[in-house]
Amino acid sequence: MAKKAAAKTSKAKKVASAKTSSKADDFRAKTADELGTQLTGLKKEQFNLRFQRANGQAENTGRIRVLRRNIARIETILTEQRRKAAKA
Repeated sequence: MAKKAAAKTSKAKKVASAKTSSKADDFRAKTADELGTQLTGLKKEQFNLRFQRANGQAENTGRIRVLRRNIARIETILTEQRRKAAKA
């Protein structure tokens, strides 16, 4: 019985650790050029969604919030990278 409980606990820890890798960590793994390209794409998508919302055509309004937060994450990471480069 104790082995089963331990196995379940270790399995739960593996699943939890897999979930803790954040989007910010994924963005940090990319280069500044890749982030810039992705940022441009996200801003274009945000622009289009704002127009759709203004016209009453937006179907997925939650996507606007996700885009806004991803844009902020990317800009924060780009700023971190610039400061790191300036120190070096």
